[in-house]
Amino acid sequence: MVKICFSQIDVEPGHPDLNVERMLQAIDEAKQNNTDIIIFPEMCIPGYLLGDTWEQTAFLKDCLSYGEDIIAASQDICIIFGNIAVDWDKKNTDGRVRKYNALYTAYNGKLIKPEKSPYSFVIKTLFPNYREFDDSRYFFSLQSLATELKLNLNDILSPVKVNIKGQELNLGCILCEDGWSDDYAFAPIDILCQNYKLDMLINISASPYTFGKNNKRHRVFAKQAKDNNIPLIYVNNIGIQNNGKTIYTFDGSSTVYDENGNIIATCPAYKAQNNYINLLGNDEYTPLPIPQNDDISNIYQALHYGIKKFLKNIRMQKVIIGISGGIDSAVASALYADILGAENITLINMPSKFNSATTKGLSSQLAHNLGCNYAIVPIQEVVDFTVNQFENTDITYLATNDIHKVQVSSFVKENIQARDRSARILAGMAASIGGGFTCNANKAETTVGYSTLYGDQSGFLAGLADLWKYQVYELAHYLNEHIYKREVIPQGIIDIVPSAELSSEQDVDAGKGDPIKYPYHDYLFRAFVESWQKVTPEDILLWYSEKTLEEHIGCKAGLVDKYFATAKDFICDLERWWNLFTGMAVAKRIQAPPILAISRRAYGFDHRESQNGPYYTRAYKQLKAKLLGDNL
Repeated sequence: MVKICFSQIDVEPGHPDLNVERMLQAIDEAKQNNTDIIIFPEMCIPGYLLGDTWEQTAFLKDCLSYGEDIIAASQDICIIFGNIAVDWDKKNTDGRVRKYNALYTAYNGKLIKPEKSPYSFVIKTLFPNYREFDDSRYFFSLQSLATELKLNLNDILSPVKVNIKGQELNLGCILCEDGWSDDYAFAPIDILCQNYKLDMLINISASPYTFGKNNKRHRVFAKQAKDNNIPLIYVNNIGIQNNGKTIYTFDGSSTVYDENGNIIATCPAYKAQNNYINLLGNDEYTPLPIPQNDDISNIYQALHYGIKKFLKNIRMQKVIIGISGGIDSAVASALYADILGAENITLINMPSKFNSATTKGLSSQLAHNLGCNYAIVPIQEVVDFTVNQFENTDITYLATNDIHKVQVSSFVKENIQARDRSARILAGMAASIGGGFTCNANKAETTVGYSTLYGDQSGFLAGLADLWKYQVYELAHYLNEHIYKREVIPQGIIDIVPSAELSSEQDVDAGKGDPIKYPYHDYLFRAFVESWQKVTPEDILLWYSEKTLEEHIGCKAGLVDKYFATAKDFICDLERWWNLFTGMAVAKRIQAPPILAISRRAYGFDHRESQNGPYYTRAYKQLKAKLLGDNL
């Protein structure tokens, strides 16, 4: 019997001193519990998403130095941990010093070399170069090393042998992506299991949370354990990490699977702790139910944890939120009040002449329900002053000395309102009280740029910008029913038509609102962004012509006929949003605040895009011509 501790620690990216301090504390606890092996996550010393910090020689040396502290702590306990490894005599393909994403095994003050490895550590084999990952930019893979040495992976990929209490164990150690091999030409686990008799598989990971991802992991890893008839230990870290524009939560959810693929031990999500289990003995375990990770409670947990951790990291204790009487700002208010306490939240309603008594009343009701600080700062006087100032400004074309007056359109007046609210009031109030102000945009608005640059697009964090509108509504219900257990977000806010209230054409009392028809457009836009094979107008128009569009994008049946009387109407709508999505909205997203990711494709570094403008394929144009006929 071997007593194993899988240690789910909070990894602070770029702070090896803090991480090693936490690891040493976990090791001391494990020793007091007579543990044989303690396992830490991937890159637990440096952190994982570090950007070009990986190019700092001094930082690399520091991480290796802290790694020596962990090796020295391995007296009477076997320690498996992740860190950077450096071969100072070789170069990566970018000409910089060669670095490996490595798994180290230390015991009694020494490193244990994998059986056939040229180095004293396990090297990551498969590199994720999708979504937020950019491993090949910084690291050299085991596959590349094998090619360089003119070896097959079979000749170099080998287990770590460690003698525990006189019992020699063959440990199949892999790193994160090496366990997600479905889309690769080979599977490291298969190579290990086919060539060696292993006692257990160990996967150390730095795996960010994605909605529904853990359900897939349970299926994949349970199958690997069952197919190979050996237990599998998955160890993940908690914390938040970022690549500048996108912030990711790491939920941990470390899990042990027995040889039948049953879950026999887990760590709770987002909680740092040592968890213990005895393996390779005669102990019998009651299989645990598969945790469910695909409902709004998981989204709430990720948002709450991520925002709270982000605020702590940037040392922000007070938050300003502009509230309009709409659902997005209401959910943001309830969420931040839950995280920081109502006394640290200031809600500001900024009405113009277009804001109805209905939404002004709902804003007041929300603030009182939450018990937050509340202020009303009307903007109409300043907006009128700005418009008058512009319209009385002469523009002289110096080449001809012609003088022209500025014409302020209705659309520009809408933007002036939005910018006055954010750039003047919210920014000024935040600075005055020593806090920051939020961006309350949802993902549908972010997709098509339905926001004002330097206006409601601004803020220190876009906490809801990876949630579609229907998820914002789900979160509103969840906050009322399960977190506050009372109606803090008024039902009137949930029921009212979504509207920016920037003109008389957006009169909520008359049922007028946003041009985005969320029950349909949420799903259309999601197809543009989150589909693994990105959907384009060509796909959408083909499905429309085949009458299978709603089935493909997942929206409610009947919505296409409800919103679009003719093919011309449908195509006009499709091209309107596609032009924005691939046009001006890209520029807005580039300048937008960082987004907290929860989906399988978040804006920022996750969804990488260029400002190339809209494009329509030849097949799309042909199908469009066929559908429109003489109406083209």
